[in-house]
Amino acid sequence: QVQLVESGGGLVQPGGSLRLSCVASGIIFNIYAMEWHRQAPGKQRDLVASITAGGEPTYADSVKGRFTISRDNAKNTVYLTINSLKPEDTAAYFCKRKGRFGYPDYWGQGTQVTVSS
Repeated sequence: QVQLVESGGGLVQPGGSLRLSCVASGIIFNIYAMEWHRQAPGKQRDLVASITAGGEPTYADSVKGRFTISRDNAKNTVYLTINSLKPEDTAAYFCKRKGRFGYPDYWGQGTQVTVSS
């Protein structure tokens, strides 16, 4: 079965840090780019970070300097490390394997990050 399973979310205080993980199984991982998206209630789902198969990261302007995306192909895992958390970071965070020609996108179910004092 195809699975992208996110973990690591939770309730944290402003200024804290968090590392989200996404473990892939049942699909090829190492040759695909991966992305993290987030969606707050009533808002659209936005791309916040992406990483190529070779490990080159790209970030949305809103998270540059605070978010770090990384991957460990040996573990079929992509990570999102978030520093200096702000209340506006509160959202469900979703992992996605980017589609290529002839191959579809795959999404995880999300992990909730809530930043509140």
